[in-house]
Amino acid sequence: MNREELIAAYAAPGRHYHNLTHIEDCLAALARVDNLSAVEREILSEAIWWHDAVYDATRSDNEELSAQLAEQHVREDIRQEVGRLIRLTKTHDVQGDDRLGAILISIDLSILGAEPARYDAYAAAIRQEFVHVPDRDYRAGRAHVLGRFAARPVIFPDADFAARYDRPARENLARELASLR
Repeated sequence: MNREELIAAYAAPGRHYHNLTHIEDCLAALARVDNLSAVEREILSEAIWWHDAVYDATRSDNEELSAQLAEQHVREDIRQEVGRLIRLTKTHDVQGDDRLGAILISIDLSILGAEPARYDAYAAAIRQEFVHVPDRDYRAGRAHVLGRFAARPVIFPDADFAARYDRPARENLARELASLR
């Protein structure tokens, strides 16, 4: 799969949030991260490009399939690390002193700390991706997911992202949670 095919995958029908705009936003967030070596930046860039390469809202193995796809296509010397980072996006949990993991997860979650109108557009796009789920079930499932993020002592494992996005993210999560109940 070349870059054009990867871009085409992000344009597939049903991708209302997990699309090329999400990738571009993540790459822009990566560009604002300081103190990365060229190799670290390349690893994170590849992880961003590939982390949602496979996305089907009816499946639970998108991250694993995306990681496997990346491992088949990225440079051999970085493929294992790119795959590992992509797998972290399933739970958005980072263990120990995993700097690259903390950065990738923080980038992927940065939409949670967006200004309210942009966050609301994101939430609406997620609902569109799960249009196959009845409203009552969607509300319960979405509230469960958002509640888990809101209950974390730290939403963004990277300190710089936490300083910038934690407060607005908590406000957005509280607002959406209230609307789901």
